Amino acid sequence: MDKKERAKEKKEKRRQEISLLRTIPYSDHQRWWSSETIAVVTGANRGIGFEIAHQLASHGVTVVVTSRETAVGEEAVKVFQEGGLNVAFHQLDIVDPVSIQTFCDWIKETYGGLDILINNAGVNFNFGKDNSVEFSEMVIQVNYFGTKNMIKALTPLMRPSPAGSRIVSVTSRLGRLNSKRNGISNVAVREQLENVDSLSEEVIDKTMNTFLEQVKDGTWESGGWPHVFTDYSLSKLAVNAYTRLMARIFEERPEGQKIYVNCYCPGWVKTAMTGWAGHVTIEEAADTAVWLALLPDQFVSGKFFAERREINF
Repeated sequence: MDKKERAKEKKEKRRQEISLLRTIPYSDHQRWWSSETIAVVTGANRGIGFEIAHQLASHGVTVVVTSRETAVGEEAVKVFQEGGLNVAFHQLDIVDPVSIQTFCDWIKETYGGLDILINNAGVNFNFGKDNSVEFSEMVIQVNYFGTKNMIKALTPLMRPSPAGSRIVSVTSRLGRLNSKRNGISNVAVREQLENVDSLSEEVIDKTMNTFLEQVKDGTWESGGWPHVFTDYSLSKLAVNAYTRLMARIFEERPEGQKIYVNCYCPGWVKTAMTGWAGHVTIEEAADTAVWLALLPDQFVSGKFFAERREINF
């Protein structure tokens, strides 16, 4: 058996293990949540977000699904409600300040706050071997700045609890800093993003803006950026970095007001975003997000996961 076949066999074995784990119900003493627990899932009208919302609601959490378009969001909620799940909908555009404020006001008025935030909303315009940067500004704005907008807007509404609030962002292995195949080859930039002690929002923003400036002047290909789905990979790399930064900031919060923030890669999933070319099922893709959101003893923060295991940034 060659190396590729062994890796494939190992991956299949892990998929079977997780499939089995999903069938094991949480015991009463593990369930820190109840129907009073509020989870917000962005971009949840279809795909991974829809399935994350479905699994959380199936565990008894009250879920608020959001989408940019009202009609598709309302249709999604009908499906949940017909299945007897406690799911509500509110319109949200994660790059529109007015929409964000309206949503936050509604969450506060309706529920008094939230306990779980799943940052799933995102875009990608490349498929197969494409690597166009035509829509790079939108990709960076939605995937990174939009995710950051939601964390900043909803952090003040996270409700105090002994179990702590949880933030999970859907990212990608394509955004790994030190990937041999798709990392950042510019050593100075990579070192800045690697050092969590000196990492700042300004450093991450500057990295994204430098890339966008290079796209405009046509020099991006020599910038040392990832060469597979460059704009998407960078947007997810930025969210990974921001996750580590926020974990460091949240560390200072007192007991009872803790917020644990992590990110995860769902894999190459059979969804519209991959042109249905993925090999991971939607149920498998949602699993790690739900697992992280509901961890009974949540002392993990600022980490990157895939298939319920920590992986390197």
